[in-house]
Amino acid sequence: MEEKGKIHLIAIGGAVMHNLALALQEAGYQVTGSDDEIFEPSLNRLAMAGLLPEHMGWFPERITADLDRVILGMHARSDNPELLEATRIGLPVMSFPEFIYSVSAEAVRMAICGSHGKTTITSMLMHGLRAAASHFDYLVGAQLEGFQTMVRLSQAPLMIIEGDEYHASPLLPEPKFLFYKAQILLISGIAWDHFNVFPTFDDYLMTFRKLLRQMQPADKLVANAEDEVLVRLVQEEVAPRQVIWYTPFRYHTDVSGTTIEYDGTSYPISVFGKHNISNLSGAATLAGLAGIDTSSFLGHLSDFTGAARRMEKAYERKGKTVFRDFAHAPSKVKATTSAIREMYPTQRITACLELHTFSSLNKGFLPQYAHALDAADIRVVFFDPHTLEMKKLPPVSKEEVQDFFQDPGLLVCNDLQEMTRHLQASSFDILLLMSSGHFAGLNIDGLV
Repeated sequence: MEEKGKIHLIAIGGAVMHNLALALQEAGYQVTGSDDEIFEPSLNRLAMAGLLPEHMGWFPERITADLDRVILGMHARSDNPELLEATRIGLPVMSFPEFIYSVSAEAVRMAICGSHGKTTITSMLMHGLRAAASHFDYLVGAQLEGFQTMVRLSQAPLMIIEGDEYHASPLLPEPKFLFYKAQILLISGIAWDHFNVFPTFDDYLMTFRKLLRQMQPADKLVANAEDEVLVRLVQEEVAPRQVIWYTPFRYHTDVSGTTIEYDGTSYPISVFGKHNISNLSGAATLAGLAGIDTSSFLGHLSDFTGAARRMEKAYERKGKTVFRDFAHAPSKVKATTSAIREMYPTQRITACLELHTFSSLNKGFLPQYAHALDAADIRVVFFDPHTLEMKKLPPVSKEEVQDFFQDPGLLVCNDLQEMTRHLQASSFDILLLMSSGHFAGLNIDGLV
């Protein structure tokens, strides 16, 4: 790792950026930062570490010549006053993916990529590696049980990276995963997402072509053999000797949970759904490349409960269970709803999806959600008109949303009280709440 120094983070309040700040401080760097607004949990965590900016906003006078570098978060704009000052006085400015590469250049880098399952696969792998007493650093997109931060930088010989396809920074409109230069890649699957950045499926697919085309001859690709789009792309772009295909383990699910069958032994696990069994198989393949055999890895996963807001059981009382999930893209929504149905085949399931992202609120992308909620008995979609205004998108009517989902029985709400009434009236046994937002402050206690 490079010599420790002074680093300033522009947009320090972001989910990954504030964790990077904490990891840098833990690694011995002098850290400062700025942001125009910071919310929980970033606010309290930065305050506890003494890293919370004294005042919110952008202050060019904070950018001084004694800084060793500036790290630029995605939340900042290209005309950010602090960024302009750093450029004016000639300070090195990096995106956080570039910085992660710079401090892990001597390590073996494993990057977990794909349209869905990245966080789950990464968290499964980290859980298993920690149980096996492996020494590794990491960058993951969610808070994981047993890990204090989402980033660790300790000069470990192995770096585990959740690599997404979104742009690296306002100055670098290229996918983050390109900058990690991972020697071992996993791709979980490809399903169009991030409509605001990739307006066509071909645009989106090209990001993964670029990722595969930058692989070196000695690099390895771990790929989901059941994703047809991915299989075609890999066959076009990667030499067969570099590819390790994975498929889901054999498993069965009943009221007591899910059991994996492998090499004549049964392994009980807490996660469920075919997509998560596939995720587990991908994580086990990576663990094998890190020196942990599959039987040992599956044994280590017996107490794995998942990442925050990934099939997370929020409440269970009076015969009713509420799950929260981060699913928001069409493929994720369909997989998560189907997984709940597989786990609870005879229960009355209500699935509620919040349309919160730029893609999910865009009429050009909404048709991708057709039949995504069909596995549930009662299907509810919520969107907040204020979110449309904030994202400067044209209004969407309830009738249009129902048509896009191709579901005449879909209940569409654009008001918190209306959604609450629908959910209370649905008489659910299982309630699945899916969103990358917060359902306009929905009170789950009032539903159960």
